[in-house]
Amino acid sequence: MDIARTGIILNTQNYTKCVSFYRETFDLNVVYEKHEANSKLTCLDFGGAYLMIETGGIAYPQGKSMEQGSLKLRINVTDLDLALKTIRKVCPHAEIIEFSWGSTINIVDPDGNRVGVRDEATFTKQLDDFT
Repeated sequence: MDIARTGIILNTQNYTKCVSFYRETFDLNVVYEKHEANSKLTCLDFGGAYLMIETGGIAYPQGKSMEQGSLKLRINVTDLDLALKTIRKVCPHAEIIEFSWGSTINIVDPDGNRVGVRDEATFTKQLDDFT
């Protein structure tokens, strides 16, 4: 199979808030938008893939359990401390959690979808150690 592009479609209940969250928190650029009478979508550049945010989801603002939404978006960054400063503007209680395999910041978007922000250096080390 010759895969030409990859992406994730995220159906949301709080569409406008979720689009703003991903655009502003992660500085994702809009690739295109489509607004019709019964649906809206915004497609964002997601590091070479795309994140398409659409209407039609169910929100759990306190955060979705694995049963409510098993997807977790992962965003790797070069500077986790700098990412934390940006994330705290929208998630004031966010913190860096350290594990033996690396460090992450775990947050939820306005619909309660889980998002993990990880340091790229330890991820790259895992890849290098594997090969």
